[in-house]
Amino acid sequence: MGIFKKSTDETPHIVALDIGTEYTKALIARVRGDELEVIGMGRARQEVGNMFGGAIADITGVVKNCETALVQAEEQAGVQAKKVIIGIAGEFVKGLTSTIRYKRPQPDRELGAAEMELIIEKVQERAAIKAQKQIAFETGNADVEVKLVNSAIVSIHIDGYKVSNPIGFQGKDVAIQIYTAFAPMVHIGALERTAVELDLELVAVAAEPFAVARAVLGNDANSTFTAVLCDVGGGSTDIAVINDGGVEGTRMFGVAGRSFTKTIANDLDIGYESAEKLKLNLDDPKIKPAVKKTIDEAVDKTLSVWISGVQLALGEFDAIDHLPNRILLCGGGASLLALVDALKTGDWYKELPFTRKPTVQHIKPSDVVGVTDTTGDVTDHTMITALGLLRVGYDTMIGSEDDNGLRDRLNRILRI
Repeated sequence: MGIFKKSTDETPHIVALDIGTEYTKALIARVRGDELEVIGMGRARQEVGNMFGGAIADITGVVKNCETALVQAEEQAGVQAKKVIIGIAGEFVKGLTSTIRYKRPQPDRELGAAEMELIIEKVQERAAIKAQKQIAFETGNADVEVKLVNSAIVSIHIDGYKVSNPIGFQGKDVAIQIYTAFAPMVHIGALERTAVELDLELVAVAAEPFAVARAVLGNDANSTFTAVLCDVGGGSTDIAVINDGGVEGTRMFGVAGRSFTKTIANDLDIGYESAEKLKLNLDDPKIKPAVKKTIDEAVDKTLSVWISGVQLALGEFDAIDHLPNRILLCGGGASLLALVDALKTGDWYKELPFTRKPTVQHIKPSDVVGVTDTTGDVTDHTMITALGLLRVGYDTMIGSEDDNGLRDRLNRILRI
């Protein structure tokens, strides 16, 4: 990698690594003011044993694939960036939206950044305890350690009135909703080790559904963007609910693209790679009718389980009166037409709090706010998570480089 010129402070660059179950994707972006320009893209296929349920199972194997993807991206970009943002997914990544109500002892005094930071810390502490208990229950390990990976304000009310930035307001009752994402330390440690092996400076680890949300939200504090975001990967399906520009929460479950492949392999008694080829070429007229029938039955069987997972995940958003009537899809698993058709045509939504049948469509790279592609290779919904990781990385870099004190740092949090 030494043949490429290194990024300089005058022209900062950042790398996004979307370490998926099926593919590792690397994007190199150049920072231009508030915008990001993708100048390099690379992709490498994962070995079957490298990932499990969206998390790293073989660090050595994953590092090898990341190197392959990085070299491709660097060759195209002509630079070697050192700062990296890595995504994290899987069933044990917990995204929670917590509300805390705080009665101010001096309501006539203007709210300051220090007081707001204290309130935010209380919410995060409460959410950490809840996430730790949930992961401990699901893993059967009472001593599991968790770490905060992302945090964003959903809404703030002062004496019942909604405000976008509370700094400078007076009032007694402050109600604040904050989205927080936590992951087990063992998963985060694997990502940190991967960055070290790649000789990259880890700027941040981001929960991938949060990254997808950042991809479509941008920095508009008054955004009214509302949708259900569904990232269907190889090992897990990640769902985020966005309401009026705020992340209401995220849920993940371990049924995704690889589940369909495994069912096909089992039902036809063939190898995984052969089953994957059949899944990707379902409309090939060369497939024998009897084989096609078995494949369709296998897909339908897994699809039923996947739809149940979506219903259960969305059913957990019980604090929301109505779910958004728009579903936006991304990820390689969302390329399966049967999956998209099931969401569009089925009656799965009727027992959930939708006000009408939701519309379903893929997220396009052009829908991503503040990130443009100069390579011509970032063309579809499979790259949205990586683009979102660039946004989170940029947010983190700007926040860490800010030397204007606590007020500006808090203002940066409020814009995320």
